Amino acid sequence: MSSVIEQQLPENARKQRNRQGGNGVPPKGGPNDRPQFVYENDEEIEKSFQWGQVRRLLGYMAPYKKSVQKTLAITLVATLVRLIAPYLIGLTIDKAIRPGHMNLLFVLAISLLVLYSVNWIANRSRIYLTTWLGQKVIYDLRHKLFEHIQSLSFRFFDKRPAGSILVRVTNDVNSLQDLFTNGVVNVVMNIFMLVGIITILLLMNWRLALITMVTVPIMVFLTTKLRTRIRRAWQDVRLVQSRLNAHLNESIQGIRVTQAYTREKENMEWFSHLNNTNRQIWAVATRRGAYFGPLVDLTGAFGNALLFWYGAYLLQQGQLTVGALVAFANYLGNFWDPISQLGQVYNQLLVSMASSERIFEFLDTEPTVPELVQAPVLSAIQGFVQFEGVEFAYEPDRPALRGIDLTVEAGQSVALVGHTGSGKSTIINLLCRFYDPTAGSIHVDGIDLRSVTLESLRSQVGIVLQDTFIFSGTIMDNIRYGRLDATDDEVIEAAKQVQAHEFISQMAKGYQTEVKERGSMLSMGQRQLLSFARALLADPRVLILDEATASIDTNTEVMIQEALRVLLEGRTSFLIAHRLSTIRGADKIVVLDHGNIVEMGNHQSLMTDKGTYYNLIQAQYRYL
Repeated sequence: MSSVIEQQLPENARKQRNRQGGNGVPPKGGPNDRPQFVYENDEEIEKSFQWGQVRRLLGYMAPYKKSVQKTLAITLVATLVRLIAPYLIGLTIDKAIRPGHMNLLFVLAISLLVLYSVNWIANRSRIYLTTWLGQKVIYDLRHKLFEHIQSLSFRFFDKRPAGSILVRVTNDVNSLQDLFTNGVVNVVMNIFMLVGIITILLLMNWRLALITMVTVPIMVFLTTKLRTRIRRAWQDVRLVQSRLNAHLNESIQGIRVTQAYTREKENMEWFSHLNNTNRQIWAVATRRGAYFGPLVDLTGAFGNALLFWYGAYLLQQGQLTVGALVAFANYLGNFWDPISQLGQVYNQLLVSMASSERIFEFLDTEPTVPELVQAPVLSAIQGFVQFEGVEFAYEPDRPALRGIDLTVEAGQSVALVGHTGSGKSTIINLLCRFYDPTAGSIHVDGIDLRSVTLESLRSQVGIVLQDTFIFSGTIMDNIRYGRLDATDDEVIEAAKQVQAHEFISQMAKGYQTEVKERGSMLSMGQRQLLSFARALLADPRVLILDEATASIDTNTEVMIQEALRVLLEGRTSFLIAHRLSTIRGADKIVVLDHGNIVEMGNHQSLMTDKGTYYNLIQAQYRYL
C-alpha cells in the first residue's frame, strides 16, 4: 500500500528500500541516502477488517467463561439502573414536584438514591472483574506467543532482528490490554444501553424519538468512511515502532563497534530520522482517531436541537409533559454517550487489529524444521553418524553444501577444515537439526533425524560455540544450564575438568558470582571455559566444538588439551578449528571447499598428499 510511512521516507531511501535490508550498517553517503530499516517479513500487513480475527481474539477469553458471564450479569444490572433513573426523574417532576406531593417526592428520592448506590457497587465490581479478566487474557496470549516463538526454526530468526520480535511480544500484546480489560464489556454495556434507550423513547413518544434519531444514519456514514484510514494509520504506527525497536536493540548490541569507529553521530542521525518518523506517524494516527469524538458531539448537539424544537411544540399542544421532556432529554444524553464510547472502542479495536495482525502472523508461522506428529523419542545413542547425499542452501541458488557423503563411527573425532564459507558450520547446524537438508538425509545410529523428537535429539548433542552465550545470573547457574538437576558438586567437578575452577575460585563470591548480561564482566576465554563446563556437565553422546578454543590463550590451551582428551573420550565429536593443535589429534579430518568434501583422512596422510589441507597448514605457519 502507499502508506504514510512511504511518504515520510527521503526519495533516495524509497529507491533503496527494495535493494537493501535493515542490517544496521548505513550505506555510504549522507543521512538522506539511508534506507528506512525495511526488514524481510516485517512489511506492512495489508488486510481488510476481518471479524474472524476479532472472534479469534475473543477466543482467548473462553477459558474464563464463568468470569465473563458474571461480569456481563453485573453489567446488565448497572445498565438497567441507568435506564430506570431518567424515568424516575421524569416521574418525580410530573407526579411529585408539580402537584406538591412531598411524601411521594421523599419515596422517589430514596428510590433514586438506592438506584445510584446499586449502580456504584455494580460499576466497582465490573471494573475489578474486567481488569482481572483482561490481565489473565494478556498473560495467556503473551505466554502462548513466547512459547511459539521458542519453537520456531532458525530461518525465522535469520530474517528478523531481535528488536522486531521484541516489540511484538511487548508493545503489540500490551496494545490489546484495553480491548480485553474494557473494550469487550463496554461494547456489551453500550449495546444494552442503546437498545434499551431506543425502546423506551419509542414507547414514550415515537414521533419525537424518530425526529431525534434522524442523525444516526449520518453518524454511521461518516464513521464508515473513516474506518479504513484509521486502521491503516495504526498499522503504520506498529510497523514504525517495530523498526525503531529493532534499531535500538541493534545499536545497544553493537555499541562497541559504533564507538570504536566513532560513528555515534551517524548512528544518532539515523535514530533521529526513525524517531521523527515515529512521532509523525503517531500524530497522523491520533489525529484520524480523534475525528470520531467531535463528530459524535456535533451530531448529538444537532439531535438535541431537534429534541427541544419539536419537544416545545408538543408541550404547547399538550401532547407531552415537562417531566417526560426532561426524561427524554436525559435518555437522549445517555444515548449519545454510548455511541461516543462505542466510537472509542472502535478506534481501540482498530489499534488492536493492527497489533493482532502482527501477533497472529507470528503465531501462524510454522517451524521450517517440523516435528512429526507423535514422533518417537530417540533412545540413548552410540553416536554413529551418516550424511548421505546431503545438500543445503540458506538462500535459493546459493548452495552451502553439495552432495555431502560422510560416515563417522561411534566415538570417533572428526575435524572439519576449510576456508570461511566452505560449509563447516552448516554441517553442524544440520546435525543439530537447526535446519533440514534440502536433499539427502542424516542418520544417527541408523535413525533418520527427521523421524524423532527434537528434544530427544538435541539433549544428546552438546555444542560449544566460539561466541558462547552467558546468561544473567550466577556462574553456578550458567554451568548448570547444561543439566538443571545437577548438584553443586557435579557443577564444580565439571569446572575443574576444564580448568575453569581456578579463575572462578578467585572471584569474590566464587560460583555464586553474578555475571552481567552476556557475561560482559568475563573475558572471552573465561566465557568459553564456562561453556566447556556446561557441555561437559550435560554429558552428550555427540559433542560439537565450533572454534571453541579460538579465544583461549596458548598457556590456557595447553592446560585444557588433556581435559579435552578426557572430554572427548568415548564420544563422537565434531571439531571446527584452525589451530593445528586441535586438528592434529582428530581420527578423521574432512577438508571442505565451497560445500564439497575435497579431501579426507588423518593429519599424517593429508600432509603426505600435499593437497588442500597441506596448503592450509602451510599458510597458517607462514602467518605465525
